[in-house]
Amino acid sequence: QLQLVESGGGLVQPGGSLRLSCTSSGFTGDYYAIGWFRQAPGKNREGLACITSEDSSISMIKYADAVKGRFTISRDKNTVYLQMTSLNPEDTAVYYCAAALRSYVCPLFGMDVWGEGTLVNVSS
Repeated sequence: QLQLVESGGGLVQPGGSLRLSCTSSGFTGDYYAIGWFRQAPGKNREGLACITSEDSSISMIKYADAVKGRFTISRDKNTVYLQMTSLNPEDTAVYYCAAALRSYVCPLFGMDVWGEGTLVNVSS
């Protein structure tokens, strides 16, 4: 069974950068898509970026409009990264990675496996 673990969160000053990691383990037996999501205090969870797995027949990356140009998603073997730049206090949230099995997209309410999240706090 696929398991996901996030890391890399922490305190960062406004204007700074941070790289989050999502490491997967377990056997899925199929292709999947990995997405990064976040949930700020008092707000709904939102999708940020999505990338297909290495064994997907389609290689695809998508971003939410809110983070285009600032966040970059990438993968290396069993780890998916989210490079975040020009961070501001509005980026403060718990960041989650999640997997959608046998999928090329990352629908917020259609993800099959979730990590436990990592906190990013943007503050001076």
